[in-house]
Amino acid sequence: MLWILKTINYLCSDREVEKEREVSVSSRFSLSLPGFLPFHGYVVDSDDLLVAVLCAVSVFLVVVQTRYSDCHFSLSTRMAGLYAPVRSSNPSHQNSFTSRLLLLLTVLPLTLAAFAFVLQWRGGLNDPATRWPTDAQKFPGMQGTSPLSTTVNLAASSSSDCVEILGRSSSPSFPYHRGWTFDISSDLRPKICITTSTSAGLEQILPWIYYHKVIGVGTFFLFVEGQAATSNVSAVLQAIPGVKVIFRTKELEEKQAKSRIWNETWLSSFFFKPCNYELFVKQSLNMEMAIVMARESGMDWIIHLDTDELIHPAGAQEYSLRQLLSNIPGNVDLVIFPNYESSIERDDIKDPFSEVSMFKKNYDHLPRETYFGLYKEATRGNPNYFLTYGNGKSAARVQDHLRPNGAHRWHNYMKTPNEVKLDEAAVLHYTYSKFSDLTSRRDRCGCKPTKEDVKRCFMLEFDRAAFIIASTATEEEMLRWYREHIVWSDKELNIKLIKKGILTRIYAPMAIIQGLRESGVFSSAILSAQPSSINKISSLPEQNTQRTNSTVVPSSRANGSVSLPSIKRHSISVSEATARKVLEIDDDIPAAVPPLSSPGLDDLHLGT
Repeated sequence: MLWILKTINYLCSDREVEKEREVSVSSRFSLSLPGFLPFHGYVVDSDDLLVAVLCAVSVFLVVVQTRYSDCHFSLSTRMAGLYAPVRSSNPSHQNSFTSRLLLLLTVLPLTLAAFAFVLQWRGGLNDPATRWPTDAQKFPGMQGTSPLSTTVNLAASSSSDCVEILGRSSSPSFPYHRGWTFDISSDLRPKICITTSTSAGLEQILPWIYYHKVIGVGTFFLFVEGQAATSNVSAVLQAIPGVKVIFRTKELEEKQAKSRIWNETWLSSFFFKPCNYELFVKQSLNMEMAIVMARESGMDWIIHLDTDELIHPAGAQEYSLRQLLSNIPGNVDLVIFPNYESSIERDDIKDPFSEVSMFKKNYDHLPRETYFGLYKEATRGNPNYFLTYGNGKSAARVQDHLRPNGAHRWHNYMKTPNEVKLDEAAVLHYTYSKFSDLTSRRDRCGCKPTKEDVKRCFMLEFDRAAFIIASTATEEEMLRWYREHIVWSDKELNIKLIKKGILTRIYAPMAIIQGLRESGVFSSAILSAQPSSINKISSLPEQNTQRTNSTVVPSSRANGSVSLPSIKRHSISVSEATARKVLEIDDDIPAAVPPLSSPGLDDLHLGT
């Protein structure tokens, strides 16, 4: 035991020196991104670190063996002099075994270190930082003037808000996605497209497009009007790979006037009504045209979404809509995404996609007892559980005889689609998430603010009440009503409903969109629209524009937008003289699925 204690004491004698050496070495390392250690300008990954550790262990064992041999020899000499009469005549066997053991412990780590070094060797030190250009370009969020203000003039499309939301950030930005066009490779399956009808601006459309690109959507069919159809906005959208812009021109309306939908009964109850009913019919006609375009583009799935909705592909192995739909059995024609509704906690939201994380879960994702047991607390005096619709959105497999069945569902002329409803994935609906949403809905509709007249214009009760308030109240009264009916400011109630499962926190879309913004993706998309193309659109002659619904929109041919699909004559069984004639109702054809409210307490009583 004496020689063991002396050996330990000898090894620990240089403890202070070793500590200084460790401090000196550790000061040369600083952890950055996972898997990389910058070392004096070089990048050392986890394999290099493994080699270093193994070499250090080997050196340590060599030192131990050497010092042990010296100490053991000294101790043996002393012990031999003191106990010569009783010492064994041949201790060489024990010494030989110990030496071989230490030799094995030394050689093994050295061998592993050499093997690991050979496996990870790349033929030299490669610093990723040297791949970045050394230009002095400032990225969004850095000090200085935004490049948006010096390159592209977006005054016609509310550029101040757009630049504030899309081009600036409170933290430094890094070009992780620099040069990445988000162009989905054609060999990836399934191929997914989204169609929408929108009049929004870039501050809403760009995050919406790129978020869905990240989760696997490759193609977008945008039917634009209003602000979305202005020259500056449309030029940016057309420059994005996979985005096809269709303007609401006279040519488009003439084509849609010949659609077979006007001679069918499933949508007839929505014809010739204003506001939401008119939008519902317009969306259905656009969806019909998008089906033709999807087939021509070789799409596998088509989804209709509004630009205030994001798909949340929960339940997949990866956070990927492509992964989610690839797991759907081949005999399924329709996939239903129940919707979650945004529950804002402030009244000053500017960018809902990046500022809202709390959502109210759908009835389909809740236990029946929980839903009805907390129904009154969850509605907070509003007409229904959700402010707006509660019957979700759907994805359809692109196939023969597919047709829209309203904005929320798809159908097939030749069969009843086989549909499934997802248990975890959802559509996140950011409804009334900004105070300005009250007035924007009011400005899009010309109905009288009376209880009787709003029934002609809006399908859901909350939309009717919001329209009346926005049309009759002062701004102060509107803000008070907004806080009372929409803003979730009671933290105790929020915590209670989160614990019960009514409310939930979802951070993935927020993180993805914030990352895209800070990496400069949105500002790069705006800059990619060359000034020459913008000037070309802005200087179009008067005859190249068509006035539709009091909105001047560019002609699709003049602006180089996607050509309208030529719907074949055999698929349109309608006479041009009677294009809007409605046939007698056929009970075998299901009516279009409108936006429906979630189940109420009356449904509970009916169920019992």
